Amino acid sequence: MQFLPGGYGDLQLDIVGLNDSTQQLPKLLVPSLADSEIVRISTCYKIRVDDSTGVNYIAHLLHDGDSLPPYSVRCERISKKDSPEEVKARVLGPTTLLAFLGCAMACALLALSIHLQDGMALLATILLSFLSTLVGIGSRWRLVLSERKATRTVPRSDVVINYPHGAFLIVKCEEDVARSLYWAPEECKYYRSTRSYRLISLIGTLVLMFGVICLGNATINVQLGYAAAYIILNAAYWIVAALPQRWNWDLRCYNRVPEPYQGGEKNDRFTTALWKAIAISGTTKWVRVAGIAPVTDAWDMWLTKAAEVIKDERCTLDEKTGLRKLPDWDPEEYLSTAHAEINAADINRAQNTGGAMV
Repeated sequence: MQFLPGGYGDLQLDIVGLNDSTQQLPKLLVPSLADSEIVRISTCYKIRVDDSTGVNYIAHLLHDGDSLPPYSVRCERISKKDSPEEVKARVLGPTTLLAFLGCAMACALLALSIHLQDGMALLATILLSFLSTLVGIGSRWRLVLSERKATRTVPRSDVVINYPHGAFLIVKCEEDVARSLYWAPEECKYYRSTRSYRLISLIGTLVLMFGVICLGNATINVQLGYAAAYIILNAAYWIVAALPQRWNWDLRCYNRVPEPYQGGEKNDRFTTALWKAIAISGTTKWVRVAGIAPVTDAWDMWLTKAAEVIKDERCTLDEKTGLRKLPDWDPEEYLSTAHAEINAADINRAQNTGGAMV
């Protein structure tokens, strides 16, 4: 096994190359553990709330809201299983496959270094491979969802989610589930203290620097092998990043049951979608509070009438079809009538005002 065949005079310490490599090696050489942990931490803090809807990250993954077509209305019942299971990263997910791929690359490079009797390449492979383990130990965490501590009885806490493209998702659930998924933000609880994490980061930085120095003094054949590993792992990470994010999470602790209704989920207009959401939820309060409907006299009349309709006629379950039947009301026709009445009243008011001025 040869380390420096030409003596210490052949030792390469390229500072520029070292600086560039320290930005690339953690992502390219050993992404199996180190980079996967970094990605998950970033997910919890930076993508915790969906920017378009304000929905918490785990809830957005659970409902798969991106799959809803425009102006569609979906109703689901969410409950938590009576088991100790919690939301956690999936053991056999895409990031796990990346870990196995990174491990296979490290083993291949280790075997190549031994076969070529390249001691510097062997040291580089060992150091840079164990670097991933250090990062994984320092960044280990678990997801913590908020829990309701009060024991008093509270009513059911249904949730209505309005998406930017006009779709609605009505979630029927208990207060405990609503607080965990929708009201309180998720948190990542780290197993290591800040001091321990900094110490591990220091050790990891030193390991990385010595590993890069060793790699810079390896033979050209091993360096070409590293280059090939970088390209393959980069391509793999781009592929995994394009996959649905819910594939990385184990959400089996929640039961998600759709509640279909007559008329189906798809709609052509926003007015029809809004009416279905109101009929299923059984109230118009959330529409006014969230400012979903336009603030006009015609829409105020429409919302008042919609509240009267759902008060007189609730959704009923058709035992033959197993579908919920919505109240019999034409929201489009009533909105047109309301606009016509408001326009007529405005014209009469203008005429009366003009006549009084003359």
